[in-house]
Amino acid sequence: MTATTLLPSRSAGTLWQGSSVPAQLLILTGRSIRAHLAHRRAMVLSMLQPVFMLLLSQVFGNIVDRGHLPARVGYLDYLLPALLVTTGIGPAVASGIGLVRDMDNGAVARLRTLPIHVPLLLIARSLADLLRTAVQLVILLVVAVVVLDADPAGGPLGLLAALLLTCAVVWAMTWIFLALAAWLRNAESMQSAGYLVTFPLMFASSAFVPADRLPGWLQLLARLNPLSYAMDANRALALDLPLGTRVWAALGTSVLVAVVGSAAAVRAFRRPVA
Repeated sequence: MTATTLLPSRSAGTLWQGSSVPAQLLILTGRSIRAHLAHRRAMVLSMLQPVFMLLLSQVFGNIVDRGHLPARVGYLDYLLPALLVTTGIGPAVASGIGLVRDMDNGAVARLRTLPIHVPLLLIARSLADLLRTAVQLVILLVVAVVVLDADPAGGPLGLLAALLLTCAVVWAMTWIFLALAAWLRNAESMQSAGYLVTFPLMFASSAFVPADRLPGWLQLLARLNPLSYAMDANRALALDLPLGTRVWAALGTSVLVAVVGSAAAVRAFRRPVA
């Protein structure tokens, strides 16, 4: 009597289409997180970057006219909500550079041979980088409050709300840099483009001084700058100022940036490698 081995049968014309979208997203996000953790020295240095950003409060704190700030608000408390946003821009640029490197070393090409949804590669990277950004922002707040005695009027709840709003804004901005990376496909060009985009976003804004204290042409740029909406909303939350429509304006501009950036990123990412 001969033994027969029964193999799973598949009906004609059916092929395995891969795991579910949530499972793919979880696996790809985990891969991106492990890639960050594998470079421990770079990870430690990136975690320390927010601390150096706080030096700006010590440099400018003694020369800024307190009469231009909200009543009974110190410069550190005024600057801290904006630093949350400006700190998050660095990891957003790094997200684009990391995508270029994955495209250069063949990691993206290997992943695209698998039955996965291509846009999930970009979404997973953005989520992994958002997690890293959130850790950096928490370190920034802890150092500001514990070491430098920051004491915003909004208290812990106000700072938490500003942190969550910043994460939403930074995640939206990440798509702009992923789109640039997918179009440029060159690390050096991506770094140059990152600087060209980052500096106007940071300095042509209400980050370091109130927008109405800027020169006229800079005021116009600051009011068009999507980060100014986020900084103003963060200050209202952290300093317990009237909110008005600031939070909605910040979220609305972020949604617009995310939609445009993600559409451009996915379209560029689908282009065949030259």
